[in-house]
Amino acid sequence: MENKLKFLQQTTPFNLLPIDVITGVAEVLEEVIYPKEKLIYQQEITKMKGLDIIVEGEYESFFYDTNNNKRDVNNLTKGAVFGGISVLLNRKKALKSVVAKKGTLVYVLPRKHFKALCDAYDSFFQFFTADFGKRMLNEEFAFFYKKPALFAESYIASEQMYSRKIEGLSYHKIASCNSFTPIFECAIKMAQEKVSCLFVTDDENKIIGFVTDITLRDRVIAQQLDAGKSISEVMDDEIISISKEAYIYEAILLMFRTKSRYLLVEDDGEFVGFLSRNRLLSEQAQSPLVFIQSVKSALSTKELKAKWLKVPSIVSQLLSRGVHAEIVNQVITTIADTISTKVIEEVFKEIGPAPAKFVFIVLGSEGRKEQTLKTDQDNAIIYEDKANEQRELVRTYFLEFATRVSDKLNEIGFVYCSGDFMAKNPKWTHSLSHWKRNYKEWIDDALPETAIKFSTFFDCRAIYGDLAIMDDLRNFVNLELQKPMEKFFVYMAKNALQYDPPLTFFKNIKTQTIEEKQVFDIKRAMTPIVDLVRVYALQNRIFQKENTGERLKELQKMGVFSEKQYLELMQSYYYLMGLRLKRQAQNIIDNNAEPTNYVELNSLTKIEQVTIIEIFKTIANFQNSTRMKFVGSL
Repeated sequence: MENKLKFLQQTTPFNLLPIDVITGVAEVLEEVIYPKEKLIYQQEITKMKGLDIIVEGEYESFFYDTNNNKRDVNNLTKGAVFGGISVLLNRKKALKSVVAKKGTLVYVLPRKHFKALCDAYDSFFQFFTADFGKRMLNEEFAFFYKKPALFAESYIASEQMYSRKIEGLSYHKIASCNSFTPIFECAIKMAQEKVSCLFVTDDENKIIGFVTDITLRDRVIAQQLDAGKSISEVMDDEIISISKEAYIYEAILLMFRTKSRYLLVEDDGEFVGFLSRNRLLSEQAQSPLVFIQSVKSALSTKELKAKWLKVPSIVSQLLSRGVHAEIVNQVITTIADTISTKVIEEVFKEIGPAPAKFVFIVLGSEGRKEQTLKTDQDNAIIYEDKANEQRELVRTYFLEFATRVSDKLNEIGFVYCSGDFMAKNPKWTHSLSHWKRNYKEWIDDALPETAIKFSTFFDCRAIYGDLAIMDDLRNFVNLELQKPMEKFFVYMAKNALQYDPPLTFFKNIKTQTIEEKQVFDIKRAMTPIVDLVRVYALQNRIFQKENTGERLKELQKMGVFSEKQYLELMQSYYYLMGLRLKRQAQNIIDNNAEPTNYVELNSLTKIEQVTIIEIFKTIANFQNSTRMKFVGSL
């Protein structure tokens, strides 16, 4: 008895209890000894008798996937407890499997006594809920908690499209010809090798272009072109490639974004084959991504509106399958980009082709490829500089063009931006030189209001037009950011630090009352991660990584963030994003209401509340470290 009492006094969370209560606990503990390699608990099968407290030896806890692989392995040693989460939050069944790794002695606190302590002592109860919240920030733990292995689908096979890599597919063999080869010989070779795509090489055997059946139809037969001319006169020269390490869904989204029907597969700098869009889509016939192909086939604004109305159901389907929120964001964004492209092409048919090279860019969440179901228009136009006599004509055209595009998008469901960050606003449709002056002024001024504008326009991405214009602007900004500008980054950081995570003094979720409901704004809660990661990306001149997740990965590679910081921020951000998307989809599908960013506190489970509190603590710590770095004081 005395040994048990002394042990409990040194063991968390029992050391949080009054001494007379600890004495009572010591009296009801049961001693159990397990031999080495004894399987003590099986996940989702064994009913827990109570809380295990390890006195000697070691527990190995893990999830089994359906391939009998151990996942999320943890070793619990002297003083550790096991079973609290299982009793409180998992219907009394063991959440994980457990094997004794040594001759192991444990004290077992019977279930009824454990639950009585949780009911009577909040600090004791909070130890287990807080621990669970921290574990839910581990992506693998979170997955298996939501989808235990007794489900028919395993972690690997639950949705192959989102977990299967390109290297697992069989590629088409690359068929090629030299750029000087006559067109008719290329057609013969395509027929002999039974391929619909032939790649074109230079004298050093480097791929410089490709031709397809459609190329021969549209540019040779329809134009009655001499088939004796060299293939270089009709080939496409935009080569799109992807690493064999990429996922299938990434390949499909890349094809839609680039309007490419073929992707070269790359392995250590070498092309090892190619993929066709038709084949990928036919293999994924039941996938929501096939829906994007139907969007491309829409013939009118009315039809595009009908397509956009189906997106909430697709989002709900993806999230229910356990697809990561980052992927769901990309699916929504690709659908939105496809709709915008269709609208732009429709306006060209109405008012004729553009009088100058230009690029149509999207900003904000769409610019970061983090679009949700509550979305408005954030866009702008950059066009090439023209001679004085043409400037007014070009500007008049693009403002008319922007107005028509914006009106059609609003009709489809992408509402006008309340802040007027739209191309139809004359302030945001300008020549390249004007845009360069804008960015330079925002950087040089280093004022709070210009910091906000710079933040908005840093998160920009081209979806249509001449990408060289966008590259020119990015190169200009890159050079500007290499100049000494400590004041600029201080204001950027201050702008990013203006939103505090909604936590009360006692570390509960702070709410506001809207329509007699206690809610919090989940978008506002996520904003510090987006804004602060942007500041670090700017300071390190990361331009090619557009979304928050990509920027975090790059910053971790550069050593700006530790592995621990990176994992905590990634899991925190995308946990909140998944919850945000889920609530928006539910509001549309179940309530036939407009999506919002408000989450009602009573709609959250205890588990979700605990997890969110831990996330808000992570965000607050991130803000404090950034405040010290850029602003200089807490």
